[in-house]
Amino acid sequence: MQKRKSGILLHITSLPGKYGTGTLGEEAYRFADFLSETGQTYWQILPLGHTGYGNSPYSAYSAFAGNPLLINIEDLPFGAGKQKSEEIKNIDYEKVIKQKIPLLKKIAEEFLISKQDKSKFEKFKEKNRYWLSDYAFFISLKEFYNGKPYCDFEKDIKFRKENELKSLRKKLERRIKIYEVIQYFFFEQWFKLKKYVNEKGIKIIGDLPLYVAPDSADVWANPEIFILDENLTPVKVAGVPPDYFSPSGQLWGNPVYDWNFLKKTGYEWWNKRIEINLKLFDIVRFDHFRGLSEFWAVPYGNKTAENGEWLPGPDNDFFELVFKDNKRFIAEDLGVITENVKKLLKNYNLPGMKILQFAFNSGSSNPFLPHNFDKNCVVYTGTHDNDTSAGILQTYTDEEKNFSKKYFDYTEENFAHRLIKLAWSSTANTAITPLQDLLQLPSECRMNTPGTIENNWQWRFDFKDLTSDKKDFLTEITEIYGRRQSV
Repeated sequence: MQKRKSGILLHITSLPGKYGTGTLGEEAYRFADFLSETGQTYWQILPLGHTGYGNSPYSAYSAFAGNPLLINIEDLPFGAGKQKSEEIKNIDYEKVIKQKIPLLKKIAEEFLISKQDKSKFEKFKEKNRYWLSDYAFFISLKEFYNGKPYCDFEKDIKFRKENELKSLRKKLERRIKIYEVIQYFFFEQWFKLKKYVNEKGIKIIGDLPLYVAPDSADVWANPEIFILDENLTPVKVAGVPPDYFSPSGQLWGNPVYDWNFLKKTGYEWWNKRIEINLKLFDIVRFDHFRGLSEFWAVPYGNKTAENGEWLPGPDNDFFELVFKDNKRFIAEDLGVITENVKKLLKNYNLPGMKILQFAFNSGSSNPFLPHNFDKNCVVYTGTHDNDTSAGILQTYTDEEKNFSKKYFDYTEENFAHRLIKLAWSSTANTAITPLQDLLQLPSECRMNTPGTIENNWQWRFDFKDLTSDKKDFLTEITEIYGRRQSV
């Protein structure tokens, strides 16, 4: 990532699909065309996993499986795939799940009984057996137990007693195969889209969450790699300590890793996770990179993240394994960053992140101000966890407004575009903006509000909002500031 490049942050669900969420279908290809037309090099997305409670891409049933809701039903080459779902105007995850999953299962069943050549499916199964088998069994068990979390499964199944697992696996055999087929559908569509995007000269930046969901196939199938008690309950859970933005900290609730055990395995699970992410994406943003240096661990059962402690992350051999010969990572290094984290970034030449929305609250020494940038970084106007730029301006103090107006020229109406221009003009090798900022949208269109559950992950855009003046603006600043892609 040494040349000057730029791109747009937009998750797949935010594409304007007809049936409840964006998909890997026509709308994704059309957005890739838009990126190419405006000279962009990067399309950044959020995690692609099979989302669970709360529909957060950062809380998935598997660190490996794809989200069935992103599959384009109309592109499936089977009879049932020609059926059209009821059109859903706004993202209503409950409605989408109830409508789409049964239809996908019906299509998968049709595939299994068809005379169609299944050699590609069998190859996919064999290649991904290390995660696919446990995932498909886990999702089938959740259905069998009426959606209960795995900790409430029957005791022998929860603890993976071999005889009981064998018996129930046989009973759920057809259901398991159906979920394997659905994953096959997902990955076929994803890699077809990625090929098209790459041929347009665009690279995809994906997101790798540090932690996995407590109710996931990963924890159920690999309890030994997490710090759990004899009842498979987390001893400590992840979060971040209190700070200026959150007086009681953030309690995420994910089980934390047993890095000592992982080291004994040669970090096998992590190796496989990194490997699949580097196949899915051209560049991987490592979320909460600070947690690899040291992580905030809170005793299970606490209601806030206040009563935690910093524990050491993996030994240096992990970083040598993952980052030494790989230049395809971005480190999410936001928040309070220690000298050790800075050392890791420097040692492995990892680009960190700069957020312009946070640049105007502490004078000229603020590290998010462009004149303080190191070239090896990625500058964002904002991220999926921030308010839109038009929205955040309304929250600025008088001091922030005064300083920012001295730093660059803007009005309330064009603040988002001026901030994008500031990012593109900076010395940062890479500049990214959420699509909301290009569209100059208000707070109602933000993607996520950390610490809340309601009304997140639901924003979608409409192609009619990508007006010629917005396309021209993006194309022009990309040209002016030397960020146009070179295929």
